[in-house]
Amino acid sequence: MTRRKAKRELDAGRRRFLGMAAIASFALAPGVRLIGSAQSSSPASARANSKVRWGLLIDTNKCSETCQACVSACASYNGWKNEGRPTDPQWIRKVAIRDSETGLARTLPVLCQHCAEPACVEVCPTGASFRRADGIVLVDRHICIGCRYCMMACPFKARSFVHQNLTDQRPQAPRGIGTVEGCTMCVPRIDAGKVPACVEACAREGRGAMTFGDLNDRNSAIRRNIAAYSTTRFRADLDLDPSVQYQGL
Repeated sequence: MTRRKAKRELDAGRRRFLGMAAIASFALAPGVRLIGSAQSSSPASARANSKVRWGLLIDTNKCSETCQACVSACASYNGWKNEGRPTDPQWIRKVAIRDSETGLARTLPVLCQHCAEPACVEVCPTGASFRRADGIVLVDRHICIGCRYCMMACPFKARSFVHQNLTDQRPQAPRGIGTVEGCTMCVPRIDAGKVPACVEACAREGRGAMTFGDLNDRNSAIRRNIAAYSTTRFRADLDLDPSVQYQGL
């Protein structure tokens, strides 16, 4: 056996071992990772700037109960449909909340919070869940094994599993059966210098409740609004440091 052939067989054996170990890791304790993050090898990650941290500020005072502009725009751009079935994807959803003490009621969109310390990334056994240098949390579907560990770890219920074969896919948002998916903040638009589809639709069809920008830029509109108004982050007690903040709660 030649040295080159032996090396190929050794590499193949390693890949088989990692694949089986990744499946077995579903039973491992949270936080155990078998291989490194996919962040450094992802094509999308190559365009990320570590000096930037993209985020969203959602003013619930401006969010109308009947408005679905952000949800419709996300579904149209990324090619997913929600027909009311339990297994339908929900990259972004409108939820109603009410303070039991004050009676204050609000309707607001909930999506991936793009945490600085994402639980989904921490528990992913293959590195398919990763955080870009600019803070956007994504799923590499090429190495996602569909274990759904990330779905259980996410406290925001922000990820979905693709149960069925897909049609009418969007080239900018490839999807695949047997993989997990969620809000990407529309990275192709961001990398092209645009805002996410939900933000654009909210400004055009809604009440302008969503502000997108660089959380690291003190002069950005999002940072100025956060400094001027009281804001809330979901499950701040978990120390996940979400990039999505809410005003008016």
